[in-house]
Amino acid sequence: MVYRPFRSTRRYVLAACAVSLGVASLSAQTPSTAAPVGPNPSRVDVFLGYSYFGAHGQVKPAGINYSSIDLGAIGSGAYYFNKYVGGELVFAAHPDGKNDGLYTASAGPIFRAPLQNFTLFAHGLAGGARLGGPNSDSGGYHNPYQWGPTLTVGGGMDYDLPFFNNRFSLRLFEADYKYVHASYGPPVAPPTGGAIGGRANLNGAEVSTGIVAHFGHIIPPPPVTYSCAVSPATVFPGDPITVTGTPLNLNPKKTATYSWTADGGTISGTSTTANIDTKSANPGTYTVKGHVTEGPKPGEMADCSASYTVKAFEPPTLSCSANPSTVAPGDSATITASGVSPQNRPLTYSYSSSAGTVSGNGSTATLTTTGAAPGTITVTCNVVDDKGQTASATTTVTVNAPPPPPAPTTSQLCSINFDRDKRRPARVDNEAKACLDDIALNLQRTSDAKLAVVGDKDSAEKNGDKLAAERAVNAKAYLVTEKGIDAGRVSVYTGSENGKMVTTTLIPAGSTLSTTGITPVDESAVTAKPRTAPATRHHKKQQ
Repeated sequence: MVYRPFRSTRRYVLAACAVSLGVASLSAQTPSTAAPVGPNPSRVDVFLGYSYFGAHGQVKPAGINYSSIDLGAIGSGAYYFNKYVGGELVFAAHPDGKNDGLYTASAGPIFRAPLQNFTLFAHGLAGGARLGGPNSDSGGYHNPYQWGPTLTVGGGMDYDLPFFNNRFSLRLFEADYKYVHASYGPPVAPPTGGAIGGRANLNGAEVSTGIVAHFGHIIPPPPVTYSCAVSPATVFPGDPITVTGTPLNLNPKKTATYSWTADGGTISGTSTTANIDTKSANPGTYTVKGHVTEGPKPGEMADCSASYTVKAFEPPTLSCSANPSTVAPGDSATITASGVSPQNRPLTYSYSSSAGTVSGNGSTATLTTTGAAPGTITVTCNVVDDKGQTASATTTVTVNAPPPPPAPTTSQLCSINFDRDKRRPARVDNEAKACLDDIALNLQRTSDAKLAVVGDKDSAEKNGDKLAAERAVNAKAYLVTEKGIDAGRVSVYTGSENGKMVTTTLIPAGSTLSTTGITPVDESAVTAKPRTAPATRHHKKQQ
């Protein structure tokens, strides 16, 4: 039997109590001052390990000391109500002491402080102890195992092992102060081979180490969530749509399954990506729904939805232009139509015009203005796609009026010389007749033309003004009386030229005679003298 002084044992127990009090104080810290191991500590901890019990005490009144027990096993189970507080059951067995044996079963609260990679804990327990001894083979005395109360207080530290997703920890130490009381009956002197009775009040330090297994979590794992998006969100019938689902909080140890439904078009896909065929979808807004599941429990499945729009085909747009936009009568212009389909549908062109003729069935056509009246021609360009949707545009071509004919001008006709007949200086002779006959033909050919007859005088002539007027009037008289020309078509004037003559000017319709240097003749004051043949000389017939 080994005797350990009480003083040494007391110092050891006080050290264990100090550790326990320090752990208890750490467990009282707020979460803001303690760095958590992770977001979700375990719900249940199971500890198995080696335990040493350092006993200090004796059976009284016999005064026989108990010995420390080097070999022992300990196991505990702790259930935590939250991150810091739980309840614990502890069973310890120390059966192989030198003169004693101890089995304890205790329960009580446990407090923990999760730190980065470490967890400090403290507990206070009460329960029952089954204590045997002290025994002596040589002395022949012993005390059989008896049940009694036990109290335990202490704490320790666990280190999280980086294996199996931190499911295991190494208990670096657990140091507890343990009090045990046992009553063996009335005390007797130590007989040979008999019980000695008495009472035992045993103080001891219990130090343990081992492995801790963690189960469950304080906070259930976050539920699975699912979101989905479509691209593009707006399409035309027949355009493809891709749907992409994004799940969160899936358990990597489980296999997730995916399914999709859509109320417009045909959807296919069994993963996080699906495709929608919109060929059969009418214009409108539709919804695609996705479902992901990794188990039947709540939180192990989620749904998502997204909307998409199928638009009706848009009609084409059209612009129309002409080059040149102004042409002469009978000329042509090129018509250019530029059609655009928002969906790149095939396009067919046609043309029409308000005048002239337009030909062509492509993006260009030709407008021919032959036979078109001067003015503006409207050309209509038409386009239709393979869905029957149409568009129209117009352009204009101006056909210029032909240039007006040149304004008619007066023309000088033949002149009549009155210088040959000295006796009758105003007489229209045969030479004059030839000129006037030619003038008459011109007037007959241009029935709407008029004639100006201008009589002139020689500066040396007496009564020159009268002779000039008579010359003009006589010339007119010949045309009227001899050639049948309407007198209203012939106007007579006197001129300012120096000479015994008459000049004639043809005045076509629309032209104007310049009256500069000529004076109208008052025909009522001048008597026309008809043209007379020269006198015939008669010769006497010889007998």
